[in-house]
Amino acid sequence: MAYGARELLARIIKCEAGGEGDRGMKAVATVVMNRVHVPYGEYFRVGQGDLRKIIYQKGQFDCATSVLRGQPNPQNIWANPPEDIHYQIADWALAGNKLYTLDDSLWYFNPFKPTCQTNFPSRVGVIQNRIRDHCYYDPTSFYAET
Repeated sequence: MAYGARELLARIIKCEAGGEGDRGMKAVATVVMNRVHVPYGEYFRVGQGDLRKIIYQKGQFDCATSVLRGQPNPQNIWANPPEDIHYQIADWALAGNKLYTLDDSLWYFNPFKPTCQTNFPSRVGVIQNRIRDHCYYDPTSFYAET
């Protein structure tokens, strides 16, 4: 099924951060849109400003695959339809809004522990902020070389 940008973004927000509250969901939406608009590096080269290419880029979002590590992935964007709040946050992000604390952040992950590692992955990202269960990372100069 081919979803439009609003639907696709709402679905990735719900799947990736549905339990993270408004701020956590806005943080994920900010990262996704930052990847769409970054003017250099891997996401610029691969995504070319296309939300669909960013979301479906291999190895980026577990929720954008129906098979994960060789097993069926029940937590995916097709199995979990968004609710009104997810559409509201998608609209907010598509209108150009972002969390000011994550202006440049391109990555996030849940470390499943109380602290965030300083760099992610390797040296292309440096910790910017933690929001609920996720750590958010800004690109370093090494990202430009990806």
